Amino acid sequence: MTTTRSTATSRLATPVPVTSTWRSRLALAAGHYVLRPVNCALPHNRLGIAAARGMVAAIMAAGGPTPPGTRVTPVRSGPVRGEWVRAAGVEFGDRAVYFVHGSGFVLCSARTHRGVAARLSRDTGLPVFVLDYRLAPEHLFPAAADDVTAGYRWLLGNGYRAANVVIAGDSAGGHLTMDLLLDNARTAIPQPAGVALFSPLIDLTFALAEHHQRAGTEAMASARIGRRAAELYIAQAPADSPRLRLAVPPGTPLPPLFVQASAAEMLVGDALHLRDMVVAAGGSCELELWPGQVHVFQALPLLVPEAAPALRRAARFLADALASADAPTRERVS
Repeated sequence: MTTTRSTATSRLATPVPVTSTWRSRLALAAGHYVLRPVNCALPHNRLGIAAARGMVAAIMAAGGPTPPGTRVTPVRSGPVRGEWVRAAGVEFGDRAVYFVHGSGFVLCSARTHRGVAARLSRDTGLPVFVLDYRLAPEHLFPAAADDVTAGYRWLLGNGYRAANVVIAGDSAGGHLTMDLLLDNARTAIPQPAGVALFSPLIDLTFALAEHHQRAGTEAMASARIGRRAAELYIAQAPADSPRLRLAVPPGTPLPPLFVQASAAEMLVGDALHLRDMVVAAGGSCELELWPGQVHVFQALPLLVPEAAPALRRAARFLADALASADAPTRERVS
């Protein structure tokens, strides 16, 4: 497999490593030999979904707990639900990170991702708004996508200029974020300054994931389980809906994208596919493939030593994107 590294490695002195640490390899083995069989064995019903939600929440809490001093402000505004997460010392200002969490449209919440949001707040120096979109199977397509759109519009309607907003997301949050960007382009809504995605899910048929899974790459859940989770969200919607089968038409105005994934996960093909789609359409997408990591390893710093430097690289990209978006405004003022 070819590893594609960032074209802006000069942003940080520490490059993407060429090998993984022993702790990362241990986490990888645990995911493959322990978590994957458990995930595959859970029944695909209400009890099984509840058990899966509890298991993922426990992993996130154990591997990426919320740092001390983090401040959380709940948000309840019309259809928008979520929370502002601020690391110690971070105050509200005119810039913000909008975070769109994964997992599979079914499992996670703002609370499960509070730890990674707090560390992203610390690394960027910005408040992070984590959306609590509606989950399947209780809420079907396009509920989650509509909520993500509403959250972005809410930010713009509450004093944040698009050029002062950046987006981060993981796994299924990558699909929801790309849907938002494509919807912005269709409706002439200003795009955010930049987007950083961790292990994005793009292909909801999981054909790409199945191919890479067959090639021997690691997955904490099989492509079959991922597809079944997506089907809970898609339900009876047409599979070729443009909001489900994402495509980037040539010339689509997109913000610069930064994508990180593990070279050893089944969604590595999705990351490559996203990069290729964006670049073919004339956009900018930097891709980093980190060797020997679990899915969304950036959220698990107590388990994976590479999580912290990877998140810092993403934070630096977002800071650079904000600075670049602000440069034309400074030039006009001067």
